[in-house]
Amino acid sequence: MLTVSNVDLYYGAAQALKNVSLDAKQGEITCVLGRNGVGKTSLLRAIVGQQAIRKGEIRLGDEALGRSAPYARARKGIGFVPQGREIFPLLTVKENLQTGFAPLKSDKTIPDHVYELFPVLKDMLGRRGGDLSGGQQQQLAIGRALVTRPKLLVLDEPTEGIQPSIIKDIGRAIRFLKEEAGLAVLLVEQYLDFCRELADKVYIMDRGEIVHEGPAESLDREEVRRHLTV
Repeated sequence: MLTVSNVDLYYGAAQALKNVSLDAKQGEITCVLGRNGVGKTSLLRAIVGQQAIRKGEIRLGDEALGRSAPYARARKGIGFVPQGREIFPLLTVKENLQTGFAPLKSDKTIPDHVYELFPVLKDMLGRRGGDLSGGQQQQLAIGRALVTRPKLLVLDEPTEGIQPSIIKDIGRAIRFLKEEAGLAVLLVEQYLDFCRELADKVYIMDRGEIVHEGPAESLDREEVRRHLTV
């Protein structure tokens, strides 16, 4: 579903990504791990079109994305859940979900599985987004991305600052989207156990480069874990 090939990305003179390549397949969860500041969020910004790349190629299915804008990539099937959630605090839960209609040409409805995965959203449709807890806002951000009917769901550290019970709910939702909806899921995380439980394939980044690629079981190897210690 997603192919990133030999990508370089710069912020001014500073290089954030160096010859990065990865794949995220349909019906699989691909996890990118790494310490703070190694380029994980820059990689996602390149994929969703928020930052132009200097070299390489990003493809969704058979189509090269080139320099297309974020809204164009959303229309092609990339759903993005950014770090920090970025919900609209003064809009209601329902209105936040309805912002996901923007890339849709038809069927502008909230899919039933959004409420099935996150029942709390249905109970709070009239409440303002800013009044929700951090965990509830994270569920809202994922629900908003699902309203866009994505083929590829991209999540940037969905467990950050979230209580353990909601982390489990989010994990179950991601597994459902893989197994029942057949989505390709690209997950950036620092929470090792969350990735180990969910991922089919893992990549580890360090200093803007991919330093390890392999199945989730490879995370148990000492030389792999060393890349993740501070």
